Amino acid sequence: MADLIKKVSLLQELLIARALDKIEAGADDAFIQLRHEIISIRSLKTYIPTILKNSRSLDQFNEYLKNTFNSYADCKQFIYDEFNELFDILENTDSAPLDQLVINTIEYLNSNYIHQIWQKALERRTSDPEGAITIARSLLESTCKHILDEIGIDYGHAPEINQLYRLVSNELNLAPSQHTEKVFKQILGGCSSIVEGLGALRNKVGDAHGQGKVNVKPSSRHAELAVNLAGTMAVFLFTTWEFKKELLEKVTQK
Repeated sequence: MADLIKKVSLLQELLIARALDKIEAGADDAFIQLRHEIISIRSLKTYIPTILKNSRSLDQFNEYLKNTFNSYADCKQFIYDEFNELFDILENTDSAPLDQLVINTIEYLNSNYIHQIWQKALERRTSDPEGAITIARSLLESTCKHILDEIGIDYGHAPEINQLYRLVSNELNLAPSQHTEKVFKQILGGCSSIVEGLGALRNKVGDAHGQGKVNVKPSSRHAELAVNLAGTMAVFLFTTWEFKKELLEKVTQK
């Protein structure tokens, strides 16, 4: 998060420099790159300054200033005010490193559904543990389906999470049976157990099914564990798939 704050600060400084006619060589390229990076983060969409959304270059921003303000002081204050809300969010966020890692990973996916369910999982860990556990399982299911769709593997109708994971792990060379080293078999076997465990936990205490006379109520710590495990597995699967795609592209290009 500190790195993100630095990038936003640099963007603000570039805009102020342009407003004061103190622009340096390469500043416009730096602005364009940083702007694209920041506005591409979906979780920040609501807080992005309007001037950042509407100005695709420093010159475009300067034209807006000339038509709106009469003094450098007013321009400078306007820029500070525009960035206040974004800085407040970045400086006061309570996102854990893992939360941000998952957010950064799925930002590049063309799947609004996966973005939405991850945000819901984070929001409900404390207020709605049963719902968070159900959503955590849904995140894994959607992750597997997304990868299988990209590969072109048919997974049928309403498959179990265990079946989906087996299909994905076989395609990505993550099945324990595909390795001979004991440590890899143990780790990958543990991954399979996590997926199975999340599926079972969702069936037992999630809100996807009705409860009997004796209800088992998960606490927020159970929900946090489930969401963190699902997030870790989602990142592992997506990054493994990206690595495999890069290898396939290199082979194709030869």
